Amino acid sequence: MKQCPVYKKCGGCQYLHLSYEEQLAEKEKMLKGLLKGICPVQGVIGMDNPWHYRNKVHAAFSHDRKGNPISGVYQENSHIVLPVESCLIEDEKADEIIGTIRGMLKSFKIKTYDEDTGYGLLRHVLVKRGFATGEIMVVLVTASPVFPSRNNFVKALRQKHPEITTIIQNVNGRGTSMVLGDREQVLYGKGYIEDVLCGFRFRISAKSFYQINPVQTEILYGKAMEFAGLKGKETVVDAYCGIGTIGIVASRKAKQVIGVELNRDAVRDAIRNAKTNQVENIRFFCGDAGDFLRQMAADGEKADVVFMDPLRSGSTKVFMDAVAKMGPKTVVYVSCGPDTLARDLKYFEKKGYVAKMGVGVDLFPWSGHCECVVKLTRADGNPIQ
Repeated sequence: MKQCPVYKKCGGCQYLHLSYEEQLAEKEKMLKGLLKGICPVQGVIGMDNPWHYRNKVHAAFSHDRKGNPISGVYQENSHIVLPVESCLIEDEKADEIIGTIRGMLKSFKIKTYDEDTGYGLLRHVLVKRGFATGEIMVVLVTASPVFPSRNNFVKALRQKHPEITTIIQNVNGRGTSMVLGDREQVLYGKGYIEDVLCGFRFRISAKSFYQINPVQTEILYGKAMEFAGLKGKETVVDAYCGIGTIGIVASRKAKQVIGVELNRDAVRDAIRNAKTNQVENIRFFCGDAGDFLRQMAADGEKADVVFMDPLRSGSTKVFMDAVAKMGPKTVVYVSCGPDTLARDLKYFEKKGYVAKMGVGVDLFPWSGHCECVVKLTRADGNPIQ
């Protein structure tokens, strides 16, 4: 097995002590246990190469007792920064860039932020990489908009890493655990990167959500499309749509797609993504998915298939009630939290929807997380309230 010096302290990985085959067996056991009596599970689809798969890397910055800058991850359940040089699941180029930035701080007299005193400038660095395009975004999260010798810092960083395609300064002056603040300024490049997923080009901004493991995401979406069984005549709703990935992939085989998402930045990216890919049978709306579907149902609008990909906390009764009211033939539930998935599937059952089949897709090798996609169909004859 590969060794990690901070495995026990970091909390990012839970399964490094197992072989990959053993880990997949554990995840399958967990899924089958959680979904027992609710939904049959086909197994868990693993990765050919389960290392360095994370296309988004976040490093918290701090300093040691001597004032030397350190960067890494917060120790589990704390705000103590654990120094990390390289990580077995993070993109290697991103780790390299973060190390370069850390090494540049002293010569530029840039202090790392101290949470206790509120002094210092650099709080976090976020690196996103498009695996298919090779484009790289670096986000420097600072406590204040005043960044001394900023232009020279950017120039020096670009000289060391000419592969960086855009650099952004994000200002987060709040005493909060949130990484990104509301204000940002593009210091170099176009302010976003693009990546290719399932044959479509997607624009990724600093704040927008994009799956961190594109290799496995293609497999996940492939399964979701298979479960949806689209024939080209359907109206599809992509709930919790983010930057529009699932909806745009579904647009190839649907008559029309409606995407709904609460994050305004993500909706903006979704609209641009549809234009970039010349997808004309999709519309995006900014709003709460539950409220939006409830309104659709109240207006007598119908959908044939609903894709839902909620946060780890799962869906809401308001949303599931609205889905049941609209009465789509098929619901495809993509979940990153199998325990909340089990809870929601039980609620869907009360509403007349039966979970026919589920399959796990390992998007987060070595961690305890596992993505799961489930096909639900309306049980004809069951009351739908």
